[in-house]
Amino acid sequence: MTQASTKWPFLASESGDWLRDSGLGALRLAGRTLLPIVQGGMGIGISGNRLAGSVAALGGVGTLSSVDLRRHHPDLMDETRELAPGDAAKEGINRANLIAIGREITAARARTGGKGLLAINVMRAVSEYAANVTRALECGIDAVVVGAGLPLDLPDLAKDHPKAALIPILSDARGVQLLVKKWERKKRLPDAIVIEHPRLAGGHLGAAKIADLQDPRFDFENVIPQVRQFFKDAGYEQHIPLIAAGGIRTHEDIARLQALGADAVQLGTAFAVTEESDAHAEFKRVLAEAREEDMVEFTSVAGLPARAVGTPWLRAYMKIEPKLQAVAHVKARCTKSFDCLAQCGLRDGLPGWGQFCIDNQLAAALRGDTKKGLFFRGAGELPFGSQIKTVRELVQRLLTPGVAAGGLAAA
Repeated sequence: MTQASTKWPFLASESGDWLRDSGLGALRLAGRTLLPIVQGGMGIGISGNRLAGSVAALGGVGTLSSVDLRRHHPDLMDETRELAPGDAAKEGINRANLIAIGREITAARARTGGKGLLAINVMRAVSEYAANVTRALECGIDAVVVGAGLPLDLPDLAKDHPKAALIPILSDARGVQLLVKKWERKKRLPDAIVIEHPRLAGGHLGAAKIADLQDPRFDFENVIPQVRQFFKDAGYEQHIPLIAAGGIRTHEDIARLQALGADAVQLGTAFAVTEESDAHAEFKRVLAEAREEDMVEFTSVAGLPARAVGTPWLRAYMKIEPKLQAVAHVKARCTKSFDCLAQCGLRDGLPGWGQFCIDNQLAAALRGDTKKGLFFRGAGELPFGSQIKTVRELVQRLLTPGVAAGGLAAA
């Protein structure tokens, strides 16, 4: 077990040294002083208990992804694998995933050694969003992070858990103002806000359409100062931390964003390729070796722009997408036996949305299937280039001045 810092009880002693020498500010969240580093939630199953617990053990924010966590539990998969499509299957799979959430939180907590902060990411777009949030809160999660939609009802879901931090993911100042004003009427302010840049992050992105990814309103240089000015004008006494997400790779990136008014940064892909990542080794290799020219932007089955590695499956799908969208129609039932998304382009026959089963493709990626998998990835070269390193090595590098992404010393 990593020893805690005497000055900062929620940091490992070595992390406290790194933070002190970094010149960066700490993240103060939920009554804790933490590293200014947040590990993003990545589903299906990429950020499970091993990764999230390892990040928190150093004093950062480790984040589980709630999406289909049963896939990390053979007994739960055995119970649900042969269920015939229908209401009974849907109920059984949803129940298994709630059990898995509890198991993953317990296992991650054991890894933290009482340090850092443990969060869970729940997509607003999933049909079981409310049930997943409630289950995680009942299991004692420290924070709930919600993106892929405006979580206007999150304060209501968490009203019996006032100590849990509530963290929405948004991409522009207008979205922040809308959500904060709505929450204020419920007598609750966000404990922190993730500001995710749609052009730089991986996975589902916070823009209405692909063309909007280039809109300068999403640039950190615009969003962060605008949000800080909104807080000032509103007269909020509570300091609401801002966590910048997307394209962050170096200590200098963190310092630049803190100078703009951010408190911390969130990284996904860089943590997905660590040794402690809960993904298959082949999954890590694909992400680590991907180049910017390998990236593909497309409309996901959730109706949102998305960014992923152009694997054989994705490139083949993109060629036939217009034909699939032209014949899109409502399906009698979900082919996976459960409705993983509240609205699904394939199931609901929405012609402008993706026409594939995201659960199939993400599950294939989790097990390292490069022919069928969908491999979400953020922009830019990774901190260690194509090398696979530990969480400890990654966090230390991010807190060390003068080291460029890819492993070359800064000039």
